[in-house]
Amino acid sequence: MMSKQDMAMETVDPVYDGLSEVKRGTAVDQLDMQRVGKVQELRRNFRFISVLGFTAVLMCTWEAILFTASYILPNGGLAGMVWMYLVSLCGFAFAILSMAEMASMAATSGGQYHWVSEFSPRSCQRFLSYITGWLCVLGWQVNIASGSYLVALQLQGIIVLNDNTYVAQPWHGTLMIIAVAVVAILFNTFAAKKLPLIEGVILIIHVFGFFAILIPLWVLAPRNTAKAVFTEFTNADGWPSQGVACLVGIIGPMYSLLGPDSAVHMAEEIKDASRVLPLGMVWTLILNGATGFIMVITFAFCITDIEAALAPSYYFTYVRHELYITSDSDADPVNLWQIDVFYSATGSRAAASVMTALITLMCLCSTISNVATASRQMFAFARDRGLPFSDFLCRVRPGWDIPLNAVLVSFIVTCLLSLINLGSSVAFNAIVSLTVGAILSSYIISMSCVALRRIRKDKPLPPARWSLGRYGLSINIAAVLFLLVIYVFAFFPLGTPVTVETMNWSSLIYGFIVVFAIVYFFIYGRKVYGGPVVLVKQDY
Repeated sequence: MMSKQDMAMETVDPVYDGLSEVKRGTAVDQLDMQRVGKVQELRRNFRFISVLGFTAVLMCTWEAILFTASYILPNGGLAGMVWMYLVSLCGFAFAILSMAEMASMAATSGGQYHWVSEFSPRSCQRFLSYITGWLCVLGWQVNIASGSYLVALQLQGIIVLNDNTYVAQPWHGTLMIIAVAVVAILFNTFAAKKLPLIEGVILIIHVFGFFAILIPLWVLAPRNTAKAVFTEFTNADGWPSQGVACLVGIIGPMYSLLGPDSAVHMAEEIKDASRVLPLGMVWTLILNGATGFIMVITFAFCITDIEAALAPSYYFTYVRHELYITSDSDADPVNLWQIDVFYSATGSRAAASVMTALITLMCLCSTISNVATASRQMFAFARDRGLPFSDFLCRVRPGWDIPLNAVLVSFIVTCLLSLINLGSSVAFNAIVSLTVGAILSSYIISMSCVALRRIRKDKPLPPARWSLGRYGLSINIAAVLFLLVIYVFAFFPLGTPVTVETMNWSSLIYGFIVVFAIVYFFIYGRKVYGGPVVLVKQDY
């Protein structure tokens, strides 16, 4: 079997001679685009550091650990928070390694739905690929809204911390969500050409910000005991067993690790993508996994009163707030917990506000990357005729060199989703579960397909410059088995008894979108969607 480098020495399609150098990429990039039958339309201006920054900041792991503690503390406690993060990290590592290899085989913005189309059995290639594409669209579009929502909540938290007269209303949060989305859209349109540079700068903030939060907690915060941190579990929401409680709460750690495929959807903007892309994903795992582990241990040692942390109606444990928060049924209280580690450590509202503002800034930067990922994934799926109005969504405006229409539609979707918050903040909170469930679905299907290809051995896999070698099948199977368990619990309500108010409605939204995609496929989609595989040149 020829390597990609050897193949690249062959004659490249003359169409690339007319492209600018920034679009042309390397000879291997050109070969990869020819193999999958796609035309290069986007600028290849991302390098290793910008890819690392893009993925690491989008995942926002150590930052997300702080604001997703509300999921794991009631359903696991301090020990659950530590051990479930480790379980998530180890299990998710198999998934990241699997996707890194597939990205090296087929470095295209389509990502999971392309891999399913190319690696699945011929009898179900088109249908499985189509459903996977819809799940990716759902997961990444909803992720923009969830990221914007988290930024909005933290902004409200800073206001409440410093002004006890402020009463949060639902429409405040909705307007903040839209404002965050506007900022993200501006970066992805007018500053799009500078996005790789911006991602590199944000990576520096991501790393140094970690120490800016960590050091005050190490030096100033009160300490918990090692016994409490590593051995004391909590089942505050009444699940039948502690194990079930921890699995329900694992959505918090999983959310902090979600999104390693984000760089995959930027593949057609990465120079030497089949090499740089998997390296960026693996180094993101190392960087974010390590900083996340240090932060979760530190955070657990700083929560000295778990009973106060589990008081109802409070979410963000890292913003201390001793003031009275309204219980007015007509208002939407800002959900903060009375344990505020930042304030406990510093004793200063100003310092706690600055530390919280740093977390908020990183969440905003994550949302900027989210918009880029979601729009490129939508663009790629529309290019393969997988969505309604595909001609409009896949258009790349001359001079912009970005899928501008897909970017703008992503903004509209976020604005529409933000309106849910006007009716119920509980319903909007389900979007976090929906994000996890939808994206994990696409991971499971794509990894199952590549594992099945390895088992059947009916066709060789495409050559990869970053390969798992003989361990590939074992890693693929381990990833699928782990993600299947998490997928099931992603749709569980966070506590019992389950009522209309506490139900996790993400399963309803997820089911509706999947049913709609299936119906649309059989009515119209199957007539126009052949799947990326129809254009792939099987020359390996």
